[in-house]
Amino acid sequence: MEKNKRDSLEQIRRNASEWLTRRGLDALLGPEYVLMPGLCDVHVHLREPGFSRKETIRTGTLAAARGGFTTVCAMPNLDPVPDSPETLEPQLELIRRDAKIRVLPYGAITRGEQGKELADLEGLAPLVCAFSDDGHGVQDEGLMREAMQRAKALGKLICAHCEDDALRAGGHIRAGALARQLGIPGIPPESEYRQLERDLRLAEETGCAYHACHLSTKESISLMRQAKKAGLNVSCETAPHYLLLCLEDMRDEGRFKMNPPLGDRDDRDAVLEGFLDGTVDMLATDHAPHTQAEKAGGLLGSLMGVVGLEPAFPVLYTALIRTGIMPLETLAERMAFAPRRRFGLEAGEDFAVFRGGAEFKLDPEAFVSGGRATPFGGMRLHGECALTVMGGKIVYQEERE
Repeated sequence: MEKNKRDSLEQIRRNASEWLTRRGLDALLGPEYVLMPGLCDVHVHLREPGFSRKETIRTGTLAAARGGFTTVCAMPNLDPVPDSPETLEPQLELIRRDAKIRVLPYGAITRGEQGKELADLEGLAPLVCAFSDDGHGVQDEGLMREAMQRAKALGKLICAHCEDDALRAGGHIRAGALARQLGIPGIPPESEYRQLERDLRLAEETGCAYHACHLSTKESISLMRQAKKAGLNVSCETAPHYLLLCLEDMRDEGRFKMNPPLGDRDDRDAVLEGFLDGTVDMLATDHAPHTQAEKAGGLLGSLMGVVGLEPAFPVLYTALIRTGIMPLETLAERMAFAPRRRFGLEAGEDFAVFRGGAEFKLDPEAFVSGGRATPFGGMRLHGECALTVMGGKIVYQEERE
């Protein structure tokens, strides 16, 4: 397996080197550059249709290309919610018209993401990458069991936002000392891992292919590790902020508010350990843009969600690769190969080139995304994207003075 991964990366690098040389861009093959397969993010919010004040398919896919991504999967918490072929069509039309890279939509698990009755899974199946009610955990166990049974018959993944609404109890950040200090209602870790525990039991019962979104707690990582050892057909993702940040890094600013919330140091360390050993299959940004006003209310008054497409690779390259914590080949597996393999997505002749040697300051005001809120803003990083190529076509090229 490891040899095949290396061979795949080496083949991409050979093809990219030939492509760059033919076009007179061989300066990008210098030792200060890092060549990667086109990145793939299976968890982004492009906000269109319905919420174009936050992001559009055009700006979101431009941001993805600028981050080195050539394929993204778009979550279904939209207006209309894509819970049938008819309600999916407005999103497909916008993708055909405006997307700068490959965009695969999700279909909702339940109608309107209301958790009361199943969406038209059979009608959606040929048109979507998977099913999810992201932003909402499916609370009804019987409904989730039926969704898994039908998804299995259709050969589709169920991708779950694991959250027990009763346990969340209206919280805003992780329960603990900081929440008490700030007088903010807290979200206990049980709200994530108890529903994950239920879902893994249902996945074993039904044989459904199951994927857990944005895991953030040490208990969730332990449950996923046990499920994999038991041979269940399961996978999971995490986001850069859960790998690298914890409650100790938080400030009372909207850019630190996301769902699930940042955990404590033990959670961060467990998520990183799982990412390194393969318990966590892939990296997904959970790119979730909001307007500046919607993120200006601090930890209590801001909406949940941060942006991630543009900073993801530089943040991880700086924190994990330059420090020797992880080899570049493993990061390529987590950010490119594993997501495509699990979701059955096209690889294409895609690659991206990053400036590994040059340091830069992450400036959210320079993002092309409509969102600006990131907990990594202001950091000194390496690995800014210089070029992204999808299917032999340049979809992003930096402008240098």
